Amino acid sequence: MFGFRIRVKNTAVLLLALSVAGATSCLQAQSTRRRETNANREARIQHTIQETYSHRWEVAGGGGYLRFRSGQYLQKNNEVAFWTTTTYYFSEKLGVLADVRGLYGNAKIQNGAGIPGQPITLNFNPQISEYPLMGGVAYRLVTKEKFALSLTGEGGVAIGKFDGGSKGIPSQYLHVWQSAMRPVMSIGANFDYNFYPNLALRITPTWVGTTYQLDPADTAPQPHGSFQNNAGFNVGIVYRFGRIK
Repeated sequence: MFGFRIRVKNTAVLLLALSVAGATSCLQAQSTRRRETNANREARIQHTIQETYSHRWEVAGGGGYLRFRSGQYLQKNNEVAFWTTTTYYFSEKLGVLADVRGLYGNAKIQNGAGIPGQPITLNFNPQISEYPLMGGVAYRLVTKEKFALSLTGEGGVAIGKFDGGSKGIPSQYLHVWQSAMRPVMSIGANFDYNFYPNLALRITPTWVGTTYQLDPADTAPQPHGSFQNNAGFNVGIVYRFGRIK
């Protein structure tokens, strides 16, 4: 009986040791698998990031909104926009870009504005438009798997058309800017959400500085030139292609 008890006790100890060893081995295997899974996931993320931001070219376009002052003494008006941008990247961070925009709205002119001494007056807000043509630089600050943040700085010229919808009444009688080509500059922040490495949604808060002037014959008080601060945003799609060597 005593020998039987010893054998039972030894067997129990052996089974307990085997259980502990098995549990330890299982935990070690799970820990190894977790490390391998995490390593694989991190490698996949890094591969996607490299694939996304090693594209040489970006072509983007869409629509937008701008709050614009159409005359030195007039209220600001709302404008809708189209835009298209092509960017050439020297590296994953730095690129140069060309930007074309079109902006359309209605000037908020004073009631009854028109040619003095004539019965024809303008009792509606005439359509105006601007076409900034700019070039500049883009620099990526953040490059993640699903999103990116970049800053842009641009300069160029803007073609303004401010009396084309006024039924022949010249701009100086409406106190809107003189239709002309003037210097323009812009700063923006591109927030990209990546659907795929080569396709993304872009949202861009933008500031546009224009330098339009009143016609010298305008009867509004001096000065006839000013700097306009205009703010808005653009939304569109980005397509990437090519590879940085």
